Amino acid sequence: MVIPIISVLFLLVAEPACALELKIASIAPEGSQWMQEMRKGASTIKERSNGRVILKFYGGGVMGNEKSVLRKIRVGQLHGGVFTGGGLSEIDPNLQLYSLLFTFRSKDEVDYIRARMDQTLLDELERAGYASFGFAGGGFAQLMGNLPVRSIEDLKGRKFWVPEGDAVIYAAVESLGLSPVTLPITDVMTGLQTGLVDIIGSSAIGAIAFQWHARLKFITSTPLAYLYATLVVDRQAFSRLTAEDQAMVREVMGGVYQNFDRQNTSDNQAALEALKKQGLIVVDPLPGEEKRWRDLAAAVNERLGRDGTFSPVLYKRMQDDLQRFRSETAAKKN
Repeated sequence: MVIPIISVLFLLVAEPACALELKIASIAPEGSQWMQEMRKGASTIKERSNGRVILKFYGGGVMGNEKSVLRKIRVGQLHGGVFTGGGLSEIDPNLQLYSLLFTFRSKDEVDYIRARMDQTLLDELERAGYASFGFAGGGFAQLMGNLPVRSIEDLKGRKFWVPEGDAVIYAAVESLGLSPVTLPITDVMTGLQTGLVDIIGSSAIGAIAFQWHARLKFITSTPLAYLYATLVVDRQAFSRLTAEDQAMVREVMGGVYQNFDRQNTSDNQAALEALKKQGLIVVDPLPGEEKRWRDLAAAVNERLGRDGTFSPVLYKRMQDDLQRFRSETAAKKN
């Protein structure tokens, strides 16, 4: 009787022989709400698939920066990763459209455009060979540094951090006559500590999560760029799941990212208030300066579209929708 009992116990605790493990990397800090919620989603997936599908998350940038993670996905060392729009530009440059400098003025504008363009961009990701589970907005990046920034002149001579691989932001910063310094997100803290960079664009929640706020003193109030992230999995690896399991994973992780999308706006506002309480000072641009920034950025964005950095057709579609929304909003106020 001993051998049969041992056999039964083994069957109860062993993973199914056909279990498929998807290894997914993220630069989100370990212990952060992002990692906790994604791992909860992974637990739900494992339970609902009876152990057939296992999502293993590597947080804290242990698998390297976004460029390294993408390379590891392509060689099969990883199956997926969590990326910012800029981090995915190597797959599809159009994923940077939402993050173009000074494009959006409010969350309402973002919501209007995303309701009309999210699916287009998600479809492009699928065609490029990646399954995605929706976009999670991260709020607006704002200029942050050790000195106040109220005008373009305040930026002259400053070392401006640009995320590694983000050719669009690099070109925009350079065209404004500034000095861009390219670094992966995982190296920004070191850059601030050593003086390699002295001004960054970050959301409040990101500045706290990565502890950058400890090296900063001022925040400029104007929204610089909209930030978002998405989890992608290599389609070839994902297709090894049954159709039923694929649908279930999309449902669960799609729900996780919808929750991120809803929660991040309020979390970012709370984070901004927390930064103020810790002594960071919010400053406004000088009169007329905000329009100047927007005009300069728009000219750069138009040129980048003409040069083929991203689709000029999609860019025009986004701008036309924005103008329509602004006109409708203005008409309602009158």
